[in-house]
Amino acid sequence: MRPADSTRVGYVVKRYPRYSETFIVTEILAHEAAGLDLDIISLRPPCDTHFQDALAQVRAPVHYLDGEGARAADLWAAWQRAAEAWPGLWARAAAMRGADARDVFQALQLARLVRDRGIGHLHAHFATLPAAVARLVAALTGITYSFTAHAKDIFHESVCRQELAARLRDASAVVTVSEFNLAYLRDTFGADAARVVRIYNGLDLARFPVGTARTAGHIVAVGRLVEKKGFEVLVDACAELGARGVAYTCDLIGTGELEDALRARIRARGVEARVRMLGARPQRDVAAAIAAASVFAAPCLVGEDGNRDGLPTTLLEAMASGTPCVSTDVTGIPEVIANGDTGWMVRQGDAVDLADVLQRVLARPETAHAVAARARRRIEQDFDAHRNAARVRALFAESADRGRAGASWQAVGA
Repeated sequence: MRPADSTRVGYVVKRYPRYSETFIVTEILAHEAAGLDLDIISLRPPCDTHFQDALAQVRAPVHYLDGEGARAADLWAAWQRAAEAWPGLWARAAAMRGADARDVFQALQLARLVRDRGIGHLHAHFATLPAAVARLVAALTGITYSFTAHAKDIFHESVCRQELAARLRDASAVVTVSEFNLAYLRDTFGADAARVVRIYNGLDLARFPVGTARTAGHIVAVGRLVEKKGFEVLVDACAELGARGVAYTCDLIGTGELEDALRARIRARGVEARVRMLGARPQRDVAAAIAAASVFAAPCLVGEDGNRDGLPTTLLEAMASGTPCVSTDVTGIPEVIANGDTGWMVRQGDAVDLADVLQRVLARPETAHAVAARARRRIEQDFDAHRNAARVRALFAESADRGRAGASWQAVGA
């Protein structure tokens, strides 16, 4: 039942494209540059209003699976079409026990697509819905699947540990994006996580040259306007800087559910003249803004629901651009920010501590730039997209070998 072409890989994501998931596009482009044939499978339609410039370079076709409003007749028809492509599918029906009906419907469509496109392996980004559907397809067809676990998909309070354990156990390979995540998964899931490996999200370093013209006293922060980014703390820190008579300006780039709350906080703290909210911007504009800043702030924190960043891509981009960075010790950030060596670390949620460090960095630009130069070298060492994507492809090859050795599948609810 194995497709003849075992090199073609299907990338399974919840939505494609997503403005905030630049790391997926970067990884896909690195694979394509190395000659890997890909298909992109999106389980939901896109909902963003802004997209990344790099999308135009992606050659892989994108397949959007039906799901909304499906009826029993649609599910049955999808089953019949998938069974035409995979005659052994009837004997594997028990593997669907306990699965969500919409996930099964999409898995059946994807099973048919796997046959039609000659896809030999599926790789899902995020351990939740994409990995769940990829796992179902693997159970139905016998091909292998792997996934990358990021942060919300393993730390959020809504994550079902039983389901995540099953995916860790029977995926042919699992990647996670920081040493912190790796230690958490192994401590929490024991033997089920024994094969998880850490591969950092990579950057196309050519797209992030070191900035040479910086605006004095200018702070930039980039990210979705959600609790875990800590932007409310940054607004308070800006107010503290103003109270101390520090000359500064600050731009927040991004959109999100806290936009209105942040605007209200900026007014309440009286910093409208110095703190701007710029909304979403094209990636080239974001890169230019970071490269021109005196300091990049990433005051990340752990949200009340357990959500947190794994290792923020925008922080890595700022380090690559030679912009001095100030962040916190949340999850994997200490793996790149060594306090005083490659950046500065402050206590999460502490606006005064953040203001203290921002003030020092702004006051000593020569020291800050020396630290930023070491940060650039740190990124070159471990975050090159082409090197890291090659490690992911090696896992795909190992998966094919493991698939040929055969796999036993349990029902999804097991």
